[in-house]
Amino acid sequence: MEKKRKFNCTIEASMCFIGGKYKPLILWHLIEGTKRFSALQRLLPQATPRMLTMNLRELESDGLVHRKVYPEAPPKTEYSLSDLGKTLTPLITELREWGRYYFEVTGQPNPCDVPSAEK
Repeated sequence: MEKKRKFNCTIEASMCFIGGKYKPLILWHLIEGTKRFSALQRLLPQATPRMLTMNLRELESDGLVHRKVYPEAPPKTEYSLSDLGKTLTPLITELREWGRYYFEVTGQPNPCDVPSAEK
């Protein structure tokens, strides 16, 4: 886990660790359980493999995600939430609920309710 970062406030620190386009989505999918890299790619098709790898490495470096590599050919790598990462479950779940509320209040269709074929 990375240490020695300097922050001006706790919100800044929190956003450093979970902010961005893909980190909250990765964390959301890992709440459901351990995933292989290929499964995360399917769940996040908008993320390039390079971007997904970079975000996973940052989450691992920050102690939020555990990476397990199996020594077989071809190599198998699995990702799961660490104990620290699991503490984010209520926050990530609440972000999802707020998003649902936003679409309801604004009268916009919730993109999560649209079947994949229509997206």
